[in-house]
Amino acid sequence: MSQPDPQLLEEVTQLRAELDEANYRYYVLDEPTLTDADYDRRLQRLKQLEAENPSLISPDSPTQRVGAAPADGFPSVAHAIPMLSLDNAFSAEDIVAFAQRVAERLECEADEVEFTCEPKLDGAAVSLVYEQGVLVSGATRGDGRTGEGITSNLRTLRSVPLKLMGKHIPELLEVRGEVIMRHKGFEALNERAREEGSKVFANPRNAAAGSLRQLNPQITATRPLEFHAYQVARIDMANLDDSVMPTHSRQMQRLKDWGFRSSAELKVLTGPQAVVEYCEQLGAKRDQLGYDIDGVVIKVNALRYQRELGFVARAPRWATAFKYPAQEEVTTLNDVEFQVGRTGAITPVARLEPVSVAGVIVSNATLHNADEITRLDVMIGDTVTIRRAGDVIPQVVRVDVDKRPADAQPIVFPEHCPVCGSDIERVDGEAVARCSGGLYCAAQRKEALKHFASRKALDVDGLGVKLIDQLVQLDWVKTPADLFHLTVEQLQSLPRMGEKSSVNLVNALDKAKHTTLARFIYALGIREVGEATAANLASHFGTLQVLQAAELAALEAVNDVGPIVAAHVHTFFRQPHNQETIAALIEAGVTWKEAEVAQGPTPLEGQTWVLTGALESMTRDEGKARLQALGAKVAGSVSKKTTALVAGEASGSKLTKAEQLGVEVVDEATFIERLSQWEQSE
Repeated sequence: MSQPDPQLLEEVTQLRAELDEANYRYYVLDEPTLTDADYDRRLQRLKQLEAENPSLISPDSPTQRVGAAPADGFPSVAHAIPMLSLDNAFSAEDIVAFAQRVAERLECEADEVEFTCEPKLDGAAVSLVYEQGVLVSGATRGDGRTGEGITSNLRTLRSVPLKLMGKHIPELLEVRGEVIMRHKGFEALNERAREEGSKVFANPRNAAAGSLRQLNPQITATRPLEFHAYQVARIDMANLDDSVMPTHSRQMQRLKDWGFRSSAELKVLTGPQAVVEYCEQLGAKRDQLGYDIDGVVIKVNALRYQRELGFVARAPRWATAFKYPAQEEVTTLNDVEFQVGRTGAITPVARLEPVSVAGVIVSNATLHNADEITRLDVMIGDTVTIRRAGDVIPQVVRVDVDKRPADAQPIVFPEHCPVCGSDIERVDGEAVARCSGGLYCAAQRKEALKHFASRKALDVDGLGVKLIDQLVQLDWVKTPADLFHLTVEQLQSLPRMGEKSSVNLVNALDKAKHTTLARFIYALGIREVGEATAANLASHFGTLQVLQAAELAALEAVNDVGPIVAAHVHTFFRQPHNQETIAALIEAGVTWKEAEVAQGPTPLEGQTWVLTGALESMTRDEGKARLQALGAKVAGSVSKKTTALVAGEASGSKLTKAEQLGVEVVDEATFIERLSQWEQSE
C-alpha cells in the first residue's frame, strides 16, 4: 500500500489538532478561539481530504462525530466496576452524621476531613472508556451493573473528547459523568417539537436520556447535550503512582487537562460545617445555574481514604448526596384562565391547588397553547404533575387520566380577547392564538406604543421605554393618538422631566405627525408587517383608504405578501377598535404623503435572495429592504430555489450550503454595484 503524501498527512493532522483544540476551548473552557465560519471551513476541508483519501480516516477524527448508520438496537455492556447509587442526606444533621461516620472509620476528627462538593446534575449518567487515549466505548448507567452501548451517540457530543489532549495520557481510562440539557436548549427543543407536532419532553432529564437513546445518531447530534465528567472509575498509567493524583479534586483537574468538562462549582472544603454552608449557598443560586441539579455530591477528597472506607452493598461509604426539594409535585387543576401577552399572544394559565415545588408555593402554571392542552389531554378537575425548574415558568407536564373525576370539564379556548373583546385569530400551522386588537388592546399597549414611536416608525425623539411605562401607568396614554394631546405642563410633573425635556418631546411629537404612508403602516404594528412589507403595501395601493378596503386576494398580489401576512392585514383593518384608533390619529393631526403606485414589473421580481455574514457598507436589514424594494423575496435559509447568496464577512453554514447547491455567491462589492444598476434602471 502506498504511503500518503507527507504534505497531505501534515495538513490532515494540523486540521484535526485545530478542530480538537477549538472544541476544547468552546465546550470545556468556554473560551472560543475560532468563529463558527472558521470552524466550518476547517471541518469541510478535513471532510474533503478524508473523502478523497479514505485511508486517512480514523475513529478519533472530528469528522466521525456525526453520520453513523442508525442502529437496530443497543448492545448490553457490563460495567467493569458497577455504577453504584449514593446514600442520601436531606438536612444539615444528615451531613454532619455522614462526616462523623467517615471520621470514626478513619480514626480522626470530623473537622479534619477534607471533602469535595459539586452539584448533583440531573441528567443521564454515562461511562466512557478510552484506550491509548482514544474513545473506544460509551454506555448508559442501566441498572448499575449492565448498561446500553451508545458509543455512536456519545461521539456526537462536542463535549466528549474523541481523543485525549495534553501529556501523560493513560493506557486505559474510564470516565463517568452526566449528560445534561440546559434550560435554554430544552425550551427551544420543546418549542420546535410543538411546532412540528412531535413529542414534547416533560423535563430536561427525560430529554437528555431520550436523546441519548435515539437509534439514529444523527438525531442525537441535533440535540443540545453536554457531558460533564464527575469521576475517574478506572485508570492505568505507566510509571505514575498515586502521588500524581492523590485526591479526587486533582483527578478532576487532570480530566480537564485531557479535554473533559467538569463542574466549575466544585469546591474542596474541610469539615462538615463548611459542607453545610456550601449546600445552602448552592441552593440559593440553584435557579440561576441554567441547568437542573437535584442536590450536592459530597465526597471524601483523598483517594487513599476512599479505598480505606470502601463500600456497603449498594453505595460507597466515602460519598453521599445531599438532596434538594423535588422540582415536580402533584396537585389539582381547579380552573383555567386566559392571559394576553404584550404581543397579543393568548396563553392559557392553569389555576392550581397550591403546592410546594422546589421550595416555592406554586398556584399557577402555563399550559402554553391549545395544541399543548390537546397533547396533554388535560381537563379542569384533573390531577396533574407540575414542574418548576430554575427561572422556567411552572408548567403542567403530565396528567393522571386514571384519577379524572366524573365532573371534569373540557378547556375551551375563547373566540374573543378577554381584555379588549377583539377577535382572536390563529393562523393555520401556528400554535399560538393572538388578539387582533393591536393598538387598542390594553394588554399590548406598552409594546404597541414603543413600536409606534420607534425610529423606523414615527421616530419620536425622546419618547423612551421608561417614559412610555410612566404614561401608561398613569393612564394618560391609552392609544397612540393620546400621545399627541400631551402638554408641557403634564410632562413637567413627571420624575426627571424638566421644562426643556418636556418642550423637546412635545416638539418631537408635533414633528412626528408628518410622515410617509409606509412609515405610518409600519407604525400600526400589524403582525409580520415589517418596514419593507409596509413599503410594498404603500407603493402597491397608494392610499390608506384603498389598503383598508383591500380583500385577501388583492393583498396577496402584493410583492412579499403571502397568505399569512395578507390574513393579518385583512383582520387588522376590519377590527372596529383599530379603525377608531386610526381615525383618532388623523383627527390628532397625523398626516402623510401618499405613495406613488408602482408601475410594471420590478427588476428582481420572482427572485429569492439570502444575506449572510457582516456587511461593511450597510446593515443586513438595509440590504434586505433594498432587495425587497426591487421586487426580490429575501429568505432566511438557502435552498435550491435561492437565486443568489450575498456573502459578507464571517459567512458560515449558509455559504457552505450555497456552494454545495451551486447557488450563485455574490460578494459585497458586486452586490452594491448590482443594486445601483437595478435602482437606476427603475
